[in-house]
Amino acid sequence: MVDTMALLRAFIRTARMVKNTSRLAAGLPADDEVLLDAPDERLAPALVAAARGEYDIAAKLLAATREAAEWENRDRYARRLAAFARTRDEWLQTWQSESPHDPDALLVKAELAVRRWWESPARAELLREVGPLIAAAAEGDPRDPVPWRIALDHARGTNAGHTEFEKLWAEAVRRSPHHYGCHVAALKYLSAAWYGSHRECFDFAERAAQDALPGSLVQALPVRAAFAYLTEGGRAVIPRERLDEAADLAIAVSAAYAPADPWPAEVRNLLTYVLIRLERWQDALDQIRLIGPYATSFPWDRVSDDPLAQFLELRDGVRLEVASTIPLHPRSEHGGRARSGDH
Repeated sequence: MVDTMALLRAFIRTARMVKNTSRLAAGLPADDEVLLDAPDERLAPALVAAARGEYDIAAKLLAATREAAEWENRDRYARRLAAFARTRDEWLQTWQSESPHDPDALLVKAELAVRRWWESPARAELLREVGPLIAAAAEGDPRDPVPWRIALDHARGTNAGHTEFEKLWAEAVRRSPHHYGCHVAALKYLSAAWYGSHRECFDFAERAAQDALPGSLVQALPVRAAFAYLTEGGRAVIPRERLDEAADLAIAVSAAYAPADPWPAEVRNLLTYVLIRLERWQDALDQIRLIGPYATSFPWDRVSDDPLAQFLELRDGVRLEVASTIPLHPRSEHGGRARSGDH
């Protein structure tokens, strides 16, 4: 016999989705307005110039971050410039030939070298040859923590032991105790996928979050540990409440930034992924609204070869899930069903 109640529930769910999904799209950018890894207003001109084979704007940008000790910006810009140089490196080669000892050129060169060999089957052997480039970048400005973030990534790729890792970590935090990039690099090293465990990863992330400055993205580090646990699996069982606490902390960090702010975009995209996995649909939709047009490759490139399409698809999916929970006939503020004459 057909389960009449099950059919009724399915019908009501479909009706709710049809009725509410379009309303939930209000305020969200259209699909063709969403950008993947959009550069900020300082980086964009440097990338445009690099596409023309010119390095001057990139050099001035990185020099400005070094002189003002803007280490977080410096790290992000060096990563993006190195990523661009993987396919278009004429501008970087010219920069290096004209200014071989420029600490900013050395930084991009070291980051690029690590990225180029990371996917090679002979990664560990090839990366060991990159060590002198990282050392040269570190000597370029002894205050700069970014070469030490690169060194932490390098240690992970060369199978360095915990003793070597601890030495590099000490050098990194001595220069910048709350540097987000260095903390992320350390978290990856300590993850179950590399040289640690899920519990070790969570413990490190939670301690770092407790010690972080107010509003710092380091406070969202536990949600990265949650992401690692949810995507890597393993024998260790992390309690659901610990995952929810990590998400709640990242939600608080996200709330400290303006909507559609490109700076916390990656954290918000990562948080959205975790919230989806935890089936916290309304919280996920809230983050999607805060993301606005700023989709990021990570974490969607971990689950799809087309991260932008994956983000847009999941954005629609979250709206459908939320829509299915909204009553077909909202109650009026007087407690009864709203009538056509109510205002």
